[in-house]
Amino acid sequence: MNYSQEEVLQLVKEDDVKFIRLSFCDIFGRPKNVTIMPGELERAFSDGIAFDASAIAGFGGEVHSDLLLHPDPDTITIMPWRPEHGRVVRMFCNISYPDGAPFEADSRAILQNAVRETKEAGISFAFGSELEFYLFKRDENGDPTKIPYDDAGYMDIAPQDKGENVRREICLMLEQMGIRPESAHHEEGPGQNEVDFRYSDPLTAADEAMTFQSIVDTIAAQNNLSADFSPKPLKGKPGNGFHINISVKGTDQKDHMGHMIAGILEKISDMTVFLNPAENSYARFGASKAPRYISWSSQNRSQLIRIPAAVGDYRRTELRSPDPLANPYLAFAILIHAGLYGIRRGLELPPPADLNLYTADPEILKEFRTLPKTLGEAQKAARESRFLAELLPETVLKAYCGEA
Repeated sequence: MNYSQEEVLQLVKEDDVKFIRLSFCDIFGRPKNVTIMPGELERAFSDGIAFDASAIAGFGGEVHSDLLLHPDPDTITIMPWRPEHGRVVRMFCNISYPDGAPFEADSRAILQNAVRETKEAGISFAFGSELEFYLFKRDENGDPTKIPYDDAGYMDIAPQDKGENVRREICLMLEQMGIRPESAHHEEGPGQNEVDFRYSDPLTAADEAMTFQSIVDTIAAQNNLSADFSPKPLKGKPGNGFHINISVKGTDQKDHMGHMIAGILEKISDMTVFLNPAENSYARFGASKAPRYISWSSQNRSQLIRIPAAVGDYRRTELRSPDPLANPYLAFAILIHAGLYGIRRGLELPPPADLNLYTADPEILKEFRTLPKTLGEAQKAARESRFLAELLPETVLKAYCGEA
């Protein structure tokens, strides 16, 4: 949006803004915020707003617990579901220590640093998200159940697809916030839905993924429903994926996609705990179009990475293993570094796996490496990764991997 601090102060004054949400996320990507009044905004820009970091997951203990939020004026958005009078706006924030030093576990800043490194290398990345979620009914007390909102299937239409109106409300609200959803449809599972986003720069894409989950929760609640983004909400039914589309360009005009994919394939086991951070993330792998093997191909949805049928600006790589519990800032940052790793070393792609890995002969499957089978395996791979140790703070690695 390219707002300056002065323009934000003017907008707040002229548009009857009464509440300003300063948004950030914990180390695991769970959204957090503190609300300030307009009179505190200048101080927020100049000095930051203090908060108790000891109460935030992964942010440390009670000793030296004060951290400061610094709002990013570029991200100001009016919250469209709030009243016209006494409006509410939101800005994403970066985090620092009281002495001004950047907080090392600020995942948004980790992504910003990764983007700066790509610019120095003459490379630019773009990301587009495809996020899946279930809609469940609430009981008479308003508590979430595991009863799906409908029993529709993939790309069904109303009246079987009861989520159609909910998805429409979600997309309209996103558009009011300046976010461009590309498509939406019912997914394979009962009550399961998907919304896809147009590609954008990494930081914008991550901010949008964070905003999206909050919007879905809000709209679901307004419809007396609950939204579930967990990797495997229902046993025996399709899991929720967070498919990440990645494109890459260089100032040298060379085609870097193959090298980027090769880098991601080489480092995928190291990074899996950041893409799939929960125990039941691993119950999703190997079924209902969720990958198990480390492989790639064109247009083949049984693969870890596929290259969809698209040309020009829409040519991209789709990574199919992540799930919606991933912190998008950390996920995108690590993928950027893996892509740069492949590009800088000129890594060559292995042959494509042009077969259905869900039905392939077991003898053929023995030729492929697999993704970690459990959270423990993924944590071990990350702990032992020199690649991750060189790009992530120790506090972040310990939060995801624990002690050896």
